[in-house]
Amino acid sequence: MVLVDAPGSSHDDADLLRHHRTVNALVRRIQAGTHAATIDVRGPFTGEAFAALPISKPADVHAAAVRARSAQVAWAARPISERIGVLLRFHDLLLDRRHEVLDLIQLETGKARRDANEEVLDVALNIQHYARIAPRELRPRRPRGALPVLTRVRQWRHPVGVVGVIAPWNYPLTLAASDAVPGLIAGNAVIVKPDVQTSLTAAWVASLMAEAGLPDGLFQVVTGDGPVIGPAVIDAVDHVIFTGSTATGRIVAEQCARRLIGCTLELGGKNAMIVRSDVEPAKAAAIATRAMFANTGQLCISMERIYVHAAVFDVFVAELVDRVRALRIGTTPGWGADIGPLINDSHLGRVQAHVDDAVARGAQVLTGGRARPDIGPLAFEPTLLAGVTEEMTLCREETFGPVAAVYRVMDDDEAVWRANDSDYGLNASILSADVRQARRLAVRLNAGSVNINEGYAATWGSVAAPIGGRRDSGLGYRHGAEGLLATTESQVIASQHLMGFDPPFGLDDARWGRILSTAVGLMRPWRPTGRA
Repeated sequence: MVLVDAPGSSHDDADLLRHHRTVNALVRRIQAGTHAATIDVRGPFTGEAFAALPISKPADVHAAAVRARSAQVAWAARPISERIGVLLRFHDLLLDRRHEVLDLIQLETGKARRDANEEVLDVALNIQHYARIAPRELRPRRPRGALPVLTRVRQWRHPVGVVGVIAPWNYPLTLAASDAVPGLIAGNAVIVKPDVQTSLTAAWVASLMAEAGLPDGLFQVVTGDGPVIGPAVIDAVDHVIFTGSTATGRIVAEQCARRLIGCTLELGGKNAMIVRSDVEPAKAAAIATRAMFANTGQLCISMERIYVHAAVFDVFVAELVDRVRALRIGTTPGWGADIGPLINDSHLGRVQAHVDDAVARGAQVLTGGRARPDIGPLAFEPTLLAGVTEEMTLCREETFGPVAAVYRVMDDDEAVWRANDSDYGLNASILSADVRQARRLAVRLNAGSVNINEGYAATWGSVAAPIGGRRDSGLGYRHGAEGLLATTESQVIASQHLMGFDPPFGLDDARWGRILSTAVGLMRPWRPTGRA
């Protein structure tokens, strides 16, 4: 492995905080009582504490919801052009000040700066997308009435009120800001509960939203232990957007069901990549390396299972091993690294346990496989395994770290079958020189998104198209129109004109029933419309 002390990045954690005025200014953005208990937050690069974070209580969540509901009424009454204008100003400030938030993301997560930059791009693309489509998607519609001409129908879209965003630590800017954008544009208020580790990034978003002109109370941050503060958020809001594990997602869904409110859940994945026999091995290996190890593998949509056609297995794996060994592990903030450390000791232990279990049961380590405390307290080598079998934990459970396994398959059918042999269905990838054939295989995969000749960015970055998980990987959709409409409620208003549905002119029910049946029959489309 190549170690990187990123060029021009000799600044330490204390230096980074100076870019954010003071840590106290960000801490004040978190909704917590005056005498709230605090917790030390430690940076993954050094393991040293850089902030004492106040912990919100359920009463703080309730107070935030009261403020949010008060502010939301006036916000929803403003023209949509004004709401979009505020978010576009936030967009411009974000791009102008991206180096601030890149520093902050690296401080809190330790991720490579290029992965942090993807978050900035993601938020900008989401704002642009919803700014374009919201006026069209939220305007009143005129659906066909029960009786043409006589029944006139209008469909309205109203904001649900307050949207709760419960976000993990791995993408602190994307999951705080991008998930809030459609709700705000639709006229809602938003309460964000980030992970304690990454609450300052969410607070930075709140500060920048206020600077862009978002009225007070519309975007608030609460933080604390998930099992305590998460349920309080769900009890206080009208729609929940949750990203996290499948086990926790089930709990969130159950609580939302008891309250009869909607939820959007992106949960776990054990994502599969299929490498067909027609690939150019070096190019395919480059794509696979990034697909596996972006964000140090701490990415719900990264690839953990690589199914390689036997005809190219040996040469592809040799290329892949060379590329994985050449990955640069960052030891400080700044540009230049390919991966960073893991997020905390607990997660480091989980990743190591998955590898150790596989090796103990007969898997072969092709490269990596161990922690590197000589580099940093949470550094772990990017790892590639072969010979992984069903009894190994790593075979089916999400590792969520810089670890992947390669498997030899004999043909496309076997690859598809093995890719689908999972409880999850979040993301998938196919590498092939024949894009048409790859598309035919893609529709057979039980995954909410499939990338061809890419790992995850092609579908994730195409924000005009909805994405979401199947099976144990979630409910609902991000992006597209669906991500916007999920934070609204439909209201249908129909007016009846000239005559109603009772028999007119003294007709009895039987004759009127025959007339209505004939009229409905005449309304039948006589040929299929559109294309399959």
